[in-house]
Amino acid sequence: MIQVTIILLLVLVGLSLPVAAAMGLLGLALTESYSFLPLASAMGDMAWSTSTKFILLAIPLYILMGEILLRAGVADRMYGAMEAWMSWLPGGLMHSNFAFSGIFAATSGTSVATAATVGTVAIPQIEKQGYNRSLFLGTLAAGGTLGILIPPSTNMILYGLLTETSIPRLYLAGFLPGLLLVALFIGATLMICWLVPGTRGTRTRHGWSERFRTLPSLIAPLVIFLLVVGSIYAGIATPAESGALGLIAALGMAWKNRRLNWPMLCEALLATMRTTAMSMALLVAAYFLNFVIGSIGLTARINQLIVDLDLTPYALLLVVVVFYFVLGMFMDTLTMMVATIPIIAPSIFAAGFDPVWFGVLMMILIEMAMITPPVGLNLFVIQGIREEGEISEVMIGALPYVFTMLAFIILITIFPQIVLFGPDLLSN
Repeated sequence: MIQVTIILLLVLVGLSLPVAAAMGLLGLALTESYSFLPLASAMGDMAWSTSTKFILLAIPLYILMGEILLRAGVADRMYGAMEAWMSWLPGGLMHSNFAFSGIFAATSGTSVATAATVGTVAIPQIEKQGYNRSLFLGTLAAGGTLGILIPPSTNMILYGLLTETSIPRLYLAGFLPGLLLVALFIGATLMICWLVPGTRGTRTRHGWSERFRTLPSLIAPLVIFLLVVGSIYAGIATPAESGALGLIAALGMAWKNRRLNWPMLCEALLATMRTTAMSMALLVAAYFLNFVIGSIGLTARINQLIVDLDLTPYALLLVVVVFYFVLGMFMDTLTMMVATIPIIAPSIFAAGFDPVWFGVLMMILIEMAMITPPVGLNLFVIQGIREEGEISEVMIGALPYVFTMLAFIILITIFPQIVLFGPDLLSN
């Protein structure tokens, strides 16, 4: 049964069907082949119950907030501030790319929006300041992934729904690891610039008075972050309600910058509807498929197979990390999440790993998949923005940051309190 399911899924995806349709068809095929009950009759009720959960309202709100900020002129000023504060380091603007991505991630909630924003602002600087093109593009692709880990994150919402884990605890758990990952990216870039001097580019100098003049440009992301995340922890708003607060603030900033107009709103709403529809179709199809494989006993068989392997908890974790690393080379990250987490997570939790800790680990694995060839989405986002050269340049430049994420996974496995410090502090 397990082999048949895997082969069917690979065939359906290989036919270039939309992934949501492939998962739905797989569920129907398994129902006809292995169930004596009409499980397909539950599809309508499952679609309704899945899509009407109040927490899901946060997804379009966060996406729309990021889309409006993307078009509101906030990004240019933020990047200028990061350049003033970070460009004195060896590697110059490459560190600004990471700092900007970390800050913008706290306002957008999505990796693609973060990568697209920093790429649009930064790519013109490659030739002007003599940077190594490949490494500079790699910093943009890797920095963009931070939108998954640093709250508010739409991927964390989906993980929380799929595993019934507290989303406020996930948000709090992702904050410190997100900052540490930014620091590790900057550290890795410094090391590369020290070992290979030709990658450093031209450092620009800014006086302290000039740096302090740029600080008001960072007020916008700070306000968004405090409204969205602060309101959750203060008990003022739910994650969905905090998304509405952030959206109102984003609209106010767009109005202040004289960018709020009907064409801009139409573009933002269209992009939001497109992304939300894709996410919801995947979620509904995944819930139906997981209902089917649970009903026909496939989940129990997989869990029994894992038990029969008699792996230690950390050996099991290693298998899961390798599994997602390989899977991320060939599968879209959102698909990877909704199709596998309901099957993998119960075994991980049974082995004694904390659901919140595993959620952060999962976000890092998804980040890694976004810059892992050949299907890493952020690689194509950055390549699409520059519209020249070979995508292999972006892939090679991103590889050091794949290894940086692997090292970070080892770090949080040895020291899980890096992740759990925030949630434990909240519970106390």
